[in-house]
Amino acid sequence: MGSIGWDEHERAVARLRASYDAIPAGAPVRLAKRTSNLFRPRAEPTGPGLDVTGLTGVIEVDPATGTAEVQGMCTYEDLVSATLAHSLVPLVVPQLRTITLGGAVTGLGVESTSFRSGLPHESVLEMDVLTGAGEVVTTRPGDALFDAFPNSYGSLGYATRLRIALEPVPGHVRLRHVRFDDPARLVAAIDEITATREWEGTRVDGLDGVAFEPGEHVLTLATWTEPTGAPTSDYTGQQVYYRSVRERGEDLLTMEDYLWRWDTDWFWCSASFGAQHPLVRRLWPRRWRRSDVYHRLVGLDARLGLVDRLDRRAGRPQRERVVQDVEVPLARLPEFLAWFDQHVGMRPVWLCPLVAHRDWPTYPLAPHQVYVNVGFWGTVHVGPDAPEGPTNRAIEEQVHALGGHKSLYSEAFYDRATFDRLYDGERLGAVKSRHDPDDRLTSLYDKAVRRQ
Repeated sequence: MGSIGWDEHERAVARLRASYDAIPAGAPVRLAKRTSNLFRPRAEPTGPGLDVTGLTGVIEVDPATGTAEVQGMCTYEDLVSATLAHSLVPLVVPQLRTITLGGAVTGLGVESTSFRSGLPHESVLEMDVLTGAGEVVTTRPGDALFDAFPNSYGSLGYATRLRIALEPVPGHVRLRHVRFDDPARLVAAIDEITATREWEGTRVDGLDGVAFEPGEHVLTLATWTEPTGAPTSDYTGQQVYYRSVRERGEDLLTMEDYLWRWDTDWFWCSASFGAQHPLVRRLWPRRWRRSDVYHRLVGLDARLGLVDRLDRRAGRPQRERVVQDVEVPLARLPEFLAWFDQHVGMRPVWLCPLVAHRDWPTYPLAPHQVYVNVGFWGTVHVGPDAPEGPTNRAIEEQVHALGGHKSLYSEAFYDRATFDRLYDGERLGAVKSRHDPDDRLTSLYDKAVRRQ
């Protein structure tokens, strides 16, 4: 994908502002956008929405300064395509292709470079935001709007343009899959790697892992490397990446395949659709082996209730969907995993260390402290209480008891006072009042908990 240039961007912003003006006064302002990477139910929009169809590209890439000007609805797939042409990538590239840059910044993205580069919003140098007042405001780190924007999920506005920092990369990535049977040794290894950025004398550029079973943890250490002519693995075909983490000690991928290594099988969740069965996989078109395709299938099941019907017919208890990413302080990781095994029992889970570079009030991770993102995505059989989210509620309580935080892209069950305490509702409300005085945008609590 090439760059679209500034003239086309300005025309797209003009269309966006015209669509804002077309929304009746006092009516809620929402995106006219059907696709999403969110996993929480939302009320169906009524009436016109914001036209963002022209805000999906890269405006320009500047190799001299190592920066890119990017539109807010640009997917990381298109962004990486444009920057890799210059041997550059964003400092943090979330693991699913169709996550947008604006979505990763107003939400929270995390990936294997987060142990050294933090979260996606920490490499944003400047952005333009369409606010609830219909104004396009340019904001930078240190501004109240900028600092409250991460984890606001559109409640403060929508990014139309972001200037982001890039880093140079070579063409290949060498992987080492290192096994740990003891959670304490796993914690010690993560602590050492985040402090030194190396392991056994070799530089580590990317760090994540998988907890397959109690006592079976694998860290994947990634090192950027120049091509040498050695063959690379391909996990877009018959082979499944997450299985290789368990089975291989070393691996070699192209940079592009490394960035999207989890997307082909939506980590391991494509198994739910039979897409990892060798025969089904041969018949399943490659272009449909993508996270966004699986996400649409999940949405279809939610509308039709197919899995619930099969469970009822088989006499199985009703399922509760447990799709969450949480951040736990590194030292408390063994405690959380032990609790999780006892009370949830879902494996495998993803492990991704991260270190925030500064304080972000609406998602208050302690700066320079090592956390581990624990990602788990599936369902558990709980019976008739499933609609009340008992498992998710227990996870929320445990995560915060351990000094962690929970991402809000999926279902949340907090009462208002707890929510405001955890996510700095007072500051968020003050910023919203300033930039959305008529309350046109849905509040974060209404989005995340009330499903509006």
